[in-house]
Amino acid sequence: MTPFAIAGIQMHIAAHNNIDAIRHRVDLLMHLYPWVQMIVLSELAPFGPLLEHAQELPGPAEEPFQALARKHRVWMCTGSMFERCEGAIYNTSSVINPDGEVVGRHRKVFPFFPFESGVTPGEDFLLFDVPDVGRFAVLICFDMWFPETTRTVTAMGAEVILHPVLTHTIDRDVELSMAQANAAMFQCYVFDINGLGAGGNGQSCVVDPSGRYLHKSLTNEEFIPIEIDLDVVRRQRETGMRGLGQTLKSFRDRRVDLTVYDRNRWNHPYLDTLGKLVKPCQGSVAAAGTPGLRNKGEA
Repeated sequence: MTPFAIAGIQMHIAAHNNIDAIRHRVDLLMHLYPWVQMIVLSELAPFGPLLEHAQELPGPAEEPFQALARKHRVWMCTGSMFERCEGAIYNTSSVINPDGEVVGRHRKVFPFFPFESGVTPGEDFLLFDVPDVGRFAVLICFDMWFPETTRTVTAMGAEVILHPVLTHTIDRDVELSMAQANAAMFQCYVFDINGLGAGGNGQSCVVDPSGRYLHKSLTNEEFIPIEIDLDVVRRQRETGMRGLGQTLKSFRDRRVDLTVYDRNRWNHPYLDTLGKLVKPCQGSVAAAGTPGLRNKGEA
């Protein structure tokens, strides 16, 4: 076995500074479950979902989490916070090791456009190694709606995906299915941690490399401490998901060169018929492929 204990925190998030509330819950979590080695918060948990609370990174915004990591000798995934950098705003997750060092940051590659307007997409992926344990990656919320993101990080060796989300919408059931599907497709653990209140409608989940739920939360505050075994990932990838499809090796040995993301090699006239990436308006009549029709108010 290669055991490692990770705890998600599903908690009420206000639309302002939540640092003290997070500190209280981390201290309580570690009092109750001192065997936990990594803590994962939900998307935008530290300062809420308003762009006006964007922070500069590196900077003081990370310091409370660095102190908590040192105090409890745990890895910390801050969920994410809006980062202000050179006139742009990113949705950024920081990962901190037990020495309180920031080992990396992931900027959300797919902001939830058009609803997350004003946020600039990131361009890189974050992978980090926990010594003698395994390789981890961070994807933020809408990132996982695009399987190419999970394929990218697992092709780089990620065995556990930390997936902070902020979902308060009626598609949460679909997101849970996606977390399960990604875990199965790529034989990895997925820690999908949502918030409450301004931070989401809860229903966090943890899925194992065979696509089975290890835990599904309801809509109350909850600590989710789970010990995983990285050897399960390695065995599933060697012999196949539940002893069946060996998808990572099948992708490696593919005979078809998939060009869908290569803008220079792939023609996408159908996608061009779908119209602009804007919020629908009342009485919207726009239809894909219908010339002359558009949303009310669209120039």
